[in-house]
This record gives sequence, C-alpha cells and structure tokens, in this order.
Amino acid sequence: MSLPFTTTPFRHTEPPPPRSATGRTAEVHRQIARDFGIEAPPTFVVLSSSPDLLAATWALMRESLLAGDGSRTGKELAALGVSRANRCPFCVDAHTVLLHATGDHALAERLARGGTPEKEVQARMVAWGEATRVPGSPELTPPPFFVRHTAAYVGTALSFHFINRIVSALLTENLLPGNVQRFRPVRSLVGRSVARTLRRRLVPGTSLALLDGDAGPGPDWAAGTAVGPAYAALRTAATAGAGLLTGADRSLVRQTVALWDGTHQPLVWDALPDRADRPGARLAILAALAPYRITDEDVAAWKKPPYTDRCLVRLIAYGAFTAVDRIERALPLEAAVPATPAVPGATGATGAAGAAAGRQEP
Repeated sequence: MSLPFTTTPFRHTEPPPPRSATGRTAEVHRQIARDFGIEAPPTFVVLSSSPDLLAATWALMRESLLAGDGSRTGKELAALGVSRANRCPFCVDAHTVLLHATGDHALAERLARGGTPEKEVQARMVAWGEATRVPGSPELTPPPFFVRHTAAYVGTALSFHFINRIVSALLTENLLPGNVQRFRPVRSLVGRSVARTLRRRLVPGTSLALLDGDAGPGPDWAAGTAVGPAYAALRTAATAGAGLLTGADRSLVRQTVALWDGTHQPLVWDALPDRADRPGARLAILAALAPYRITDEDVAAWKKPPYTDRCLVRLIAYGAFTAVDRIERALPLEAAVPATPAVPGATGATGAAGAAAGRQEP
C-alpha cells in the first residue's frame, strides 16, 4: 500500500524520493514496504538523506513493534500512549489506523474519539505508554507486560519517542491529504488494506544486516534480542549529529534536557536560547522537548551554507535522541529474558522471571 500524498507532507526539507535510492538505502525502503505493508511512508522517507539514521530508525521499530515478542495490539496501544503524551497527532492517527488493521475496530474507534479502552489491561497499556514521558511516574510500575517481553515493549515506546519528535519537527500533522483520516470509513479502509501484512509473523533480526557497522549489543533491558543492537545503532547514528554544534551548545542541550521533568514547555520559556545567538542549540532543544514548536524562522536562522537538508535532519535527530536517552535512563526496567534467541548466538530463558503473577497482555 502507498499513502496517497498529492502535496508534500514534508516541512523544512526536501528528502530524496525512494525511487531514486540505491544500495543500502534502496534495500531499507524495500524492506519497509514488504514488512510494514506501506510503501514509502513519510515517517521514514524524511530520513532518507541520512542512510544510517534511516536504517537504524527502521530497525528499532521493526525489531520491537513488528517482529518483537508480545501482543501487536498491546504494542500499538503503548505506541499510541507515547504519541498522545508527545502531542503528535500524525502518529496518534497512524496507530489508530493500525489498530483497525489488528481487527479490533471498536477499540480503534474508541481511541479515535479520545477515549480510554474498556478492558483494564488495554487501558493500562495506553497509560504506561503515556507515562514513559514522565520520569518517576507511578504509572510505570508494575509494567503491564511480561518481563520476557520487556525489549519489545520498551523498544516500541522508545522508538516512538524518537519518531514522534522527527515527525513533529519535519512533517505536517496530517496523516493523509486533507486530514481525511478523521473519517471512520477511511481509517477502517486504510487499516484493512495493511491487515494481511500486519498479521504475518516476521523473522526477528532481519533489519540488522542493513545497519552501518557494529554499534554493540545495546542496553541490558534488550539483552539477547534484536532490539538491543537496533537501539545501539540508533543511538550511534543520532548522537553523531552533536558534531554540528559547538562544545558549549552541546553542553547546553544536555543540561537543559537533563533537567526536564517530562512536562510540556510554557509559551514563555526562559531556558530556550535565542535564535539569533544560538540557533543550533535552540533547534536541538526544541527537537528534544517541543518539536511541534519549530518554525521556519528557527530553521532559517541555522540552516545556512554549508548546512544542508541532511545536516538539519541530523541535528533534529540529535536533539530527539537526547530526550529519548533521558527517558530511557529514567525507566524502571528489568533485563529481557526472551523465550527464544532473537540474534544468532544469543541465549534466552523462560520461567517464573517471565511471568509476573496476574500479569496479562492485550
């Protein structure tokens, strides 16, 4: 399926079209179309000017949301909760459509109206996704999924904390032209068009061959799964954008994000640098904490020769991942214990550690 964009969904950049891609980038786009069921989704096309970012962002989403352990409905609910918390209407609409693809049309429509799922476990999943934005939130414990599914659920949440910020900064809010996804028949139709692809069981780890080099095994909570190296690759690719800033600006970005408590920033935001004095730091901080507030003026103040669209994408990614890193470090997590190895040579375990008493998934 291809999304019917007749006008560009892109803001601030003009990414190269997937049909012009070669080599690894072309293979990433082919794998996205095959495994995600959507040809050239703007969410990934916008990263095409930076092949390492494109591959790593796709890998983390694929290995957690699409191929990872656990319920696809549950992971969609968690991702929708993240997107709600980040005020990303594009991604909220996308996950609503994908819930239609799971076949749970009543649930999808209840959420489309801004409601809460009727089933307690599903409501807890949305609430957990929303709470991941706020360090120390009581909604984070206990998590509403089995410990052995930690890598897939946490990887999904962190994937969309990153994607939400990229989308809010560099795409329009409309999932479909004319915002037609606001109509129930359209949501249902688009969901049904990808239902067959969504219900396929994907082989974990396939995307890792598309990554640039070996970024390492990743964090402990994803140990022994394909989510770990995918997360490590995204960390490496995104943080490389720090090289576009001075040392002083990098320090300011890190310090500002380190003090963030998960709330949305006020209109009068004293900590935000002035665009005339420190435009790069301003863009990175906005990408981290308020990407939907990035304006044409903010971009124009920084994106002057020799900076290009690719540079802008990398700077936005750096800011976005700085927030993801802040969120990841604050999550109360247990190490993953996958039932079967997801990466060649990895070992897994089953048993009581993977089945907390009374815990269930959607």
